[in-house]
Amino acid sequence: MRSTSPGDDGLLADVATALIDARGVVVSWSDAASRLLAREAEDVRGRSVLRLVADPAGLPRGLPEADGGPLDGTVRLGGGAGQVDVEYRVLPTASPDRFLVLAVPADRAADVRHGTTLLRALLAQDAIGVVLRDTDLAVVRTNRTPGLFGEVPYRTGTRLADVMHAEDAAKAEASLREVLATGEPVVNRKQRVRSLATPSAEWDFSVSAVRLEDGGGRPDGVVVLLTDATEQFQAAHRLELRHRMASTVGRSLDIIRTAQDIADVLVPAFGDLAWVDLAADVLNGDEPSKTFGGGDLNLRRAAVCPGDAPWAPELLQPGASIPPLPDRPLVRLLQQGRAVTVDRATLEHGLADPDFVRATAPEKGHSLAVAPLFARGLVLGLAAVWRTERPEPFDQRDVDLLSEVASHAALAVDNARRYTREHRAAVALQEHLLPQAVTRTTVLETAGHYLPASGGAEIGGDWYDAIALPSLRTALVVGDVTGHGLHASATMGRLRTAVHTLADLELAPDELLTHLDDLVTRVAAEAEPGQRDVVGATCLVVLHDPVAGQCTVAAAGHPPPVLVLPDGGAEPVALRPGPPLGVGGMPFETTTVDVPPGSLLALFTDGLIERCGGEVSDVVARLSPPHDPAGSLQALGRALVASDRPHAARDDTALLLARTASLPADAVARWEFPTDPAAVAGARTVVTEQLAAWGLDEIGFTTELIVSELVTNAIRYTKGPVGLRLIRDTSLICEVSDPSNTQPRLRRARITDEGGRGLFLVAQLAGRWGSRYGPEGKTIWTEQPLPS
Repeated sequence: MRSTSPGDDGLLADVATALIDARGVVVSWSDAASRLLAREAEDVRGRSVLRLVADPAGLPRGLPEADGGPLDGTVRLGGGAGQVDVEYRVLPTASPDRFLVLAVPADRAADVRHGTTLLRALLAQDAIGVVLRDTDLAVVRTNRTPGLFGEVPYRTGTRLADVMHAEDAAKAEASLREVLATGEPVVNRKQRVRSLATPSAEWDFSVSAVRLEDGGGRPDGVVVLLTDATEQFQAAHRLELRHRMASTVGRSLDIIRTAQDIADVLVPAFGDLAWVDLAADVLNGDEPSKTFGGGDLNLRRAAVCPGDAPWAPELLQPGASIPPLPDRPLVRLLQQGRAVTVDRATLEHGLADPDFVRATAPEKGHSLAVAPLFARGLVLGLAAVWRTERPEPFDQRDVDLLSEVASHAALAVDNARRYTREHRAAVALQEHLLPQAVTRTTVLETAGHYLPASGGAEIGGDWYDAIALPSLRTALVVGDVTGHGLHASATMGRLRTAVHTLADLELAPDELLTHLDDLVTRVAAEAEPGQRDVVGATCLVVLHDPVAGQCTVAAAGHPPPVLVLPDGGAEPVALRPGPPLGVGGMPFETTTVDVPPGSLLALFTDGLIERCGGEVSDVVARLSPPHDPAGSLQALGRALVASDRPHAARDDTALLLARTASLPADAVARWEFPTDPAAVAGARTVVTEQLAAWGLDEIGFTTELIVSELVTNAIRYTKGPVGLRLIRDTSLICEVSDPSNTQPRLRRARITDEGGRGLFLVAQLAGRWGSRYGPEGKTIWTEQPLPS
């Protein structure tokens, strides 16, 4: 039996007692009475008790009779500590002249009375569970006796592990011991409780706990208040799941990413394992075909979420095709847009294929819920969730919730599908607008690369071009149209067509950019008023002349090209770029640099600069290490555009690499003749001798006629020396230059005309011909195929 000390908080510790005689004289006095009135027993013994009462008139007359009941009431006493209100009771004793007086402070009596009333009220109701536990957390008293957790009675002395799952009991006990140790109360803490008697039974309780203390402030136990909040917590859980689905799914326009987001939301909030299957047509951006009944539904596993464990190898892996499904009512319900739930036994019976069951049902899976991703009357795919660790099966409320969140998920998948279709069309347009990636001639090899912006951005207007020109020259072009999307791609297509047309005129790079500037200005004028300020482009043009071993460069607001010499040194070409296309009013300037055979030229847009680090010097650094002269330009280009900073690739990337080669030393022959008609014969002679040296006697007569006509026209209509150059490559190129800027014209001479047949004859004899202008005149050129 525990003793009661003055510091204890027991009721008896505060009871003051006195023994009085029939006259009301104090016979004896307890220590509690001495503490209450701050008077020792010697001070009051032998004196009337009425002398301690502040208002004796309020006391009842007389003392209780021996056979009567006790006298009680409230009175104010005065003592050394001042006045104090007490509740008293006078009881007769076995001696007829002795009476026992009991008194407690009035406020203490009220506390005890109210506490008793409160505890009685709490224990009498069943809306709130009340559990008094001692310091060992054993039940002292409770109102939850009639099988709170399944069939296990909640008796006095019961511990947490006796009535609930060990994991749940451990969490609850840790929380209550913290209350005992710190005194900090727990308020509305969620506690999951699984019954030992019925493993499938589960509750969610809202738990509040307060430490009990004795009079000395020492822990004396804990009182726990429980309310069954299963419905509220489940409603909040369902609301949270809807919120997560709405806020998470649909942020990306990538179909696979969207499917993965759906699976990640469902686990562990809804189940222990989930996957999302999508129709193969949906993955390609197309609408799925309408099917009804079993068979091959053309589904692919798009995403899985295994929870905490790795995805089991026996289950269908991401990207795998879903085997044909049997024609069962559940399959037809899914095709009608309705979610279903099925247990493992029913699934095994319905599939009737052990291999299919192993690929579909996880080892410990006991309950499956499946919802179709149903949008616009079409089944885009399926979202499936298994419960493996949780004992409770899916119920109708779960099915309704899964059906609701799957409806939102279906809209996100359909949006991603639409974007995929449009993006695929835009990329196809971009790819068709770009030239072939690799070109190769005897003097130049090129390789182009185009990468759309990362992060789901639209394709843009970046482009590259390698245009073969007469006399083995090549125009290398890279451009960047402002903006993204089909509008930028369409503008890029117009500019690229214009570049081809202007390049065929064999204009110098600065003149070509001037004409492009006019075109962009017209395109801006044709745009909507709100779009005119955003129509623009940058462009870089490099004209490679292998015979001269030079490149002529001009830029319109574009980064300079990087030149890598055969010894491995790399640096950007020093040039003065003009303004971007569409600004107008400023000239463009050209820069000519020597490009020896074996050099590498890199032309690129801003996207490559971002991928490499943000500066042109970062591109130079990547090109600086020596590269294999015979290495693949395609491989080098892939290495350059492979960004180690994918988050920075917010712009499209166009890259054009060009590697120069040399002509044989004897592949070019040059002569110069005075403006003397007699020089025509000399021109024919040197041409015949050179063709004989090259072993091309078979085309000697044809070439003599062409040279004779071109040199004759140059001498007749110009003043100054006439240049003649032959270039042997895959064809024979003949060039005649003069200082005149007169445009040669091909016309059909009449019978009575004495002249006018020269160019007509040249056009008939040559494979193709043309003319170009230079700083000091023009050059007429022809090409003839070489004999087999």
